[in-house]
Amino acid sequence: MNEPDWEARRARMVQGQLRPRGIDDPRLLDALSRVPRDRFVPAPSRERAYGDHALPIAHGQTISQPFMVAVMTQALRLDGTERVLEVGTGSGYQTAILAELAGEVWSVERIPALAEEARLLLAELGYANVTVRSGDGSLGWPAHAPYDAILVTAATPRAPSPLLEQLSPDGGILVAPVGDQDLHRLAVIQRQGTSYETRHSIGCRFVPLLGDQAWPEPYPAG
Repeated sequence: MNEPDWEARRARMVQGQLRPRGIDDPRLLDALSRVPRDRFVPAPSRERAYGDHALPIAHGQTISQPFMVAVMTQALRLDGTERVLEVGTGSGYQTAILAELAGEVWSVERIPALAEEARLLLAELGYANVTVRSGDGSLGWPAHAPYDAILVTAATPRAPSPLLEQLSPDGGILVAPVGDQDLHRLAVIQRQGTSYETRHSIGCRFVPLLGDQAWPEPYPAG
């Protein structure tokens, strides 16, 4: 059987799902057209890689729908020079998008096996500006702070204070799904000096961020 035309599917994703819904950053759209999302999903789900939905990956985690990846990334307003922290590497797809758009990316994943799988795939695809490690992402990665942008890819009851402290005081932006167990909204938080300005974006649904400064493990039953 012939291999699907993944490049054409990426183009349809961008033109049919993302542009009509307000994703208009040219650099982001170009990155979404290049990064092979099909490589970041399990083989049984590969045919659905460019659909408008989240997909399950290993260890009970998910890869976010392309639109959510695009919305969260666009909110960071990256210009190519930034130092970025990602909390929740997952499959590595969002990491790859950030690597296309920023100067340096550090990514923390709670599940060691996922961190290693993502690290190997990102290296195979040539992303030399990414460093992945396993650990408690709710504590950030202080050794490389401050960050111009922080992206949290799991839901937290509030923006973890260590992440806020690791944001650059010169306009650093943090984007995270925030809320209770059932309802999340994207929070976009910008730091200026010691002040933080928050606006809320769209509703969303994410797996929980587990850690010292987020939800406890085991995650409380609904």
